[in-house]
Amino acid sequence: MIEEGKPLFLQIAESVEDAIVDGSLREEDQAPSTNELAAFHRINPATAAKGVNMLVDKGVLYKRRGVGMFVAPGAREVLLNERRTAFADRFVEPLLAEARRLGLGPDDITHLITDRAASTPDASTPDANTNEGANQ
Repeated sequence: MIEEGKPLFLQIAESVEDAIVDGSLREEDQAPSTNELAAFHRINPATAAKGVNMLVDKGVLYKRRGVGMFVAPGAREVLLNERRTAFADRFVEPLLAEARRLGLGPDDITHLITDRAASTPDASTPDANTNEGANQ
């Protein structure tokens, strides 16, 4: 799991975020403790705490005194919106810039994406054939 060049606390935060986004951790579920995360990843508990605190600051986790950290109501939607924005910045903006250079319009881009999606092996999976997230 550990990626070279990326701070460990960010990797810890991302792993908890991934669990929330994929539904492994649902609203009001107890999140792994900093000690559990530290033991699992074999890192310093202070590093794990930094990642968890980042999620608290973001409003994704909250603390119940004496009990632990829990997934905040609406956390999944917060993370999905954040990731959609990052996806658009990282992939859609460059795609649109290149499309403009090539003289492609929105309909051309839509057709290219539709054609490619239909011809990829992943197009047969249930998630690829749903419009989940398309209108959110």
